Amino acid sequence: MTTDQDGLTIHKYWTNVCGSCALKANCTPGKERRVSRWKHEEFIERLQQRLDENPEMMRVRRQTVEHPFGTIKHWAGPQHFKMKSLKHVSTEMSLHVLAYNLKRMMSMFGVKGLIDAMQAA
Repeated sequence: MTTDQDGLTIHKYWTNVCGSCALKANCTPGKERRVSRWKHEEFIERLQQRLDENPEMMRVRRQTVEHPFGTIKHWAGPQHFKMKSLKHVSTEMSLHVLAYNLKRMMSMFGVKGLIDAMQAA
């Protein structure tokens, strides 16, 4: 059976022969085993396998991706977003990211270098 839950295609599987299976006690406490899988579940499994094989990848990700979010969170203070609704929060987050990137570029190139680079583009 295939269903749509919150925009995700979910495949559901089950069987009625669990009662006669010798491994039923190890598999499920119910009358039958039911399995639900997202259409693209194999991608998540492959990603988890890659992380298990190379845990160093997560440290690199933390260094490159998590730092900007932590900095923005620190700037925003205890009340992270002033606006309500997804549209307005998305706009506010975009402004936070723009400010972070501009501040980073100013520290890398200086204000004059950033203005020159923006005028050249």
